[in-house]
This record gives sequence, C-alpha cells and structure tokens, in this order.
Amino acid sequence: MAKHRSDLKILLLQIRNDAITRLEELDEFVRYGRLEAHQFSVLDVFATPDFSPTQIEGYDALFIGGSSDASVTQPELYPFVEPTKKLIIHCLNESIPVFASCFGFQAAIEALGGSIIVDKPNMEMGTYPLWLTENAASDLLFHDVPNGFLAISGHKERAVSMPKDAILLAYSDLCPYHAFKIANKPFYGFQFHPEVDAKDLAVRISRYQDRYLDDRDLLDRILNSLQDTPIANQLIEKFVDRILLAQ
Repeated sequence: MAKHRSDLKILLLQIRNDAITRLEELDEFVRYGRLEAHQFSVLDVFATPDFSPTQIEGYDALFIGGSSDASVTQPELYPFVEPTKKLIIHCLNESIPVFASCFGFQAAIEALGGSIIVDKPNMEMGTYPLWLTENAASDLLFHDVPNGFLAISGHKERAVSMPKDAILLAYSDLCPYHAFKIANKPFYGFQFHPEVDAKDLAVRISRYQDRYLDDRDLLDRILNSLQDTPIANQLIEKFVDRILLAQ
C-alpha cells in the first residue's frame, strides 16, 4: 500500500559543523519537499562520526546534504566519510531511496566506484544553466525539466569518473557530471543544490566567504548575479512524489 505524504520518515545526514546552517538546510529540504520538520531525523556526522548502515532502519529514504566543512577526498581528516560511504552502499543494495546533494553526491560517487578531485580553477559558486543528457528524457524526475534549467551550485571538488551503473542526467559548462541516477534503483545524486535557492545561497556564502572567495568584490558579483531556480528546487518534491510515494 502506498504511503501518504504525512507518513514518510526520512533520515537526513548532515555534514554541517554549525547549528545555524544545519537548521537552514533542514528547513530547505522540508520546504521544497512539502514535508514537515518532524518527518526528518537528523544525523549530524560531526557529533556522531562513527555510525552503522543500520541507522537507516525504519526510514523511507536517506537524504544527504552538502558541506562547507569537509571533503570526501580527505577521509583521514574526516572520520565520517567511510561510514557515509558504507551507508550509501547499504541503501543501494537494499533499494532504499537516496537523494544525495553536493557532498552527498561526491560521497556516492566515491562509494560506488567513481572518483572525485579538487578542482579550484573550475569552482562553481552561484547560479548556472544545466544541460540535460539524452537519458533525462525518459527519467522519472527529469523528463519534464527544460534543457538549460538554472540551478544553485557551490563546489570546488568534482567528479572525474562515474560509477559503472550510473546514468548521467545533467552537466554544466564547467562540470561534466552534475546529476545521475543508478540504473533500476531509487537512487539520485546531484552535484548542484536542489534544496538551495538564491536567497539561501546569499546567506550561506556571506557566512562562508572566507572559505570560498578571495575578496569582497567577488562576493558582491556573485550576489548580484544570483537568479531564481524554481525548476531545480522542484526536484525534491518530484523525488518525494514520484519515487517515495510511488513505491
């Protein structure tokens, strides 16, 4: 029997080392998923870096957010990277739905056999058009998404190879891998931020400007160039409607 939206329970893996940003990120997923905050249980990996894949038991899906505090390329510095990968693999093996954004995307790429590198010269920070692959036309989430849709992106690391079962759905001019699904699984990864809109990013990069940007002029140029991203933001609601509620 299909579940009602109000019955869904989601585990949100958060890789944010400050309480304000964690609350903002939770609100973003709640808002664009048309869900309630009480339907999410948060696993803060900085507070609980060692956790078991069985953490997902009793939940309908795993959501993984982004990070301005950690890198999947440095597991020796961030002990939660390997447990995150094991959780992702467990969800894939058990066909538990996964919605992985930014850091989650990168962790999924590495966990499933792809590769991530640091590429600061091609860092994306702001609003970018994303281009669809031919695979998007038949995908549950992307088949009605227009080519060249705008999305919020903020990352200095990117994928250079994809897992063997990954199906590429979208890319940008600077980043060749921006969205993928795993064949025959309810599993999606997004290098961009479907959960973040222009206002959200403006708040976040103003807070984190010392980590990403060299000068105030660059921050001002990004802030002045931000655009609304309603198509990208709708992907969370589509995932809930077309994946979670269709099972």
